[in-house]
Amino acid sequence: MADIAVLDDDLEFTSAIADQVESFLVAVRAVARGEAAASAVSMLLLEVSQLLLAGGRLGAIADVIPEERFEEDPGPDPDLDDLRDQLAVLLDPCDIYREVFDPLAVPTEVETRRISDDIASIVTELAHGLTHFRAGRETEALWWWQFSYLSGWGPAASCALRALHSIVAGSRLQEA
Repeated sequence: MADIAVLDDDLEFTSAIADQVESFLVAVRAVARGEAAASAVSMLLLEVSQLLLAGGRLGAIADVIPEERFEEDPGPDPDLDDLRDQLAVLLDPCDIYREVFDPLAVPTEVETRRISDDIASIVTELAHGLTHFRAGRETEALWWWQFSYLSGWGPAASCALRALHSIVAGSRLQEA
């Protein structure tokens, strides 16, 4: 598999990812506050889909390797318990879903997940990288977003996307 090369100083690419991250964070916080509660699932479906486009771009580029082999402490991660709780209330009763943990594993293992947990963990990982970006550590931010896309928020977003899609499709197809 060939990776697309990105120059370490490619601030335009990193800024574009930062913009997509910021857009996702703003939208999810608005949904969690209950703005447009009737369309919360559809809005989350749209936002997670758009975020995964940024993830695909991160997965397609060559590995980002920061010059320093340690991550500078960006400070405490935000407390997202309120956001998680607000989403859980908003998404009740469709918050809980089942997912195949690793579709390539034999035997397959099914796990129970919550959309609200997935979204909150995605927000945590994205906000961590955004803190680096805002502090002027663009390479560190890009490294963090790429690493956490492959190991954390990418899988969580993929799982949540399928659950959200299933909810929207089930609702719309029943109406037809």
